[in-house]
Amino acid sequence: MTLGLGLLYVGCVLFMNGIGTLQKWDSKAMAVMNFFTGGLLVVINTVNIAFTVVTMGAAGITADLYPVATNMLFGFTYLFVGATNAFKLNGRPLAWYCFFVAVNTIPCAYLSFVANDPIFGIIWIIWGTLWLAYWFAGAEMKVTLGPKFIGWYTVVVGVITCWLPGYMMLANWWQLLY
Repeated sequence: MTLGLGLLYVGCVLFMNGIGTLQKWDSKAMAVMNFFTGGLLVVINTVNIAFTVVTMGAAGITADLYPVATNMLFGFTYLFVGATNAFKLNGRPLAWYCFFVAVNTIPCAYLSFVANDPIFGIIWIIWGTLWLAYWFAGAEMKVTLGPKFIGWYTVVVGVITCWLPGYMMLANWWQLLY
């Protein structure tokens, strides 16, 4: 259930970030939803860690840290985006964080395929390409991706891999795909 909730809001923030990029919204205005979404994900996953420690003890937490850690990749992304936009910070550190996350999506996709979850394997690959696009866009590389590409790609990825799956999970429709 928390995955569906998180994905719904990640879909929302990606949709808004993409539209905001295309329409050149004020970066401080765009920061608000990033803070809400990043904060929500960090709080949910901190509660999940605390619940696991209380119910399973410290020894049992290692098995349950993988989903929490991968969800935190999203939470910290949106807190980082929010802070960068709100305080008009240099975007290069955020871009390099995006590179770090993009690299982590490779084993995440692999583990999804190994666990016989090809839909999430593909979704992890798509998410990795989005984080990689933000790395290219913000790290001042020789290869640059324009705001139109970044904006539209963010909207499409947000809707297809987050908003729709999140809504489907919350409505108990997701299991119909399996």
